Amino acid sequence: MNLSNLKPAPGSKRDRKRVGRGPGSGHGKTSGRGHKGQLSGSGFSRKRGFEGGQMPLVRRIPKRGFTNIFRVEYTVVNLDMLAKIAKSEIQLKDMVESGLIKKESERVKVLGRGEMAAAKTIHAHQFSASATKKIEDKGGRAVTIGKD
Repeated sequence: MNLSNLKPAPGSKRDRKRVGRGPGSGHGKTSGRGHKGQLSGSGFSRKRGFEGGQMPLVRRIPKRGFTNIFRVEYTVVNLDMLAKIAKSEIQLKDMVESGLIKKESERVKVLGRGEMAAAKTIHAHQFSASATKKIEDKGGRAVTIGKD
């Protein structure tokens, strides 16, 4: 198996329809467009969602709610996941290395599911009340990033 003998799956490739090539082809004269009407003209191009003049589906469906463009998204990390990191001080880069978050630029909120085995200092953008309580009960610190 190499690049020289690669072929598409059988039946996956078809010849394009050649229209306007005489009556014997089955696609001659009007070339499959029928007689007259909007669709038969040369300049016609159907717009996305066009339903032949009927009110399009996107306009028939009621509009609900709105999208808040200032919304701040947080990536959620639980204490049981942080407990697996074998460091006393956990920064965002440690969370990236352990696969808890994808990028250091993400905003992180720590939630209180699970227990802390040892005292750890955890740096994140937000903490739930239960997470803060559990961290401090073990002698650790919950350090909020972005606040002085």
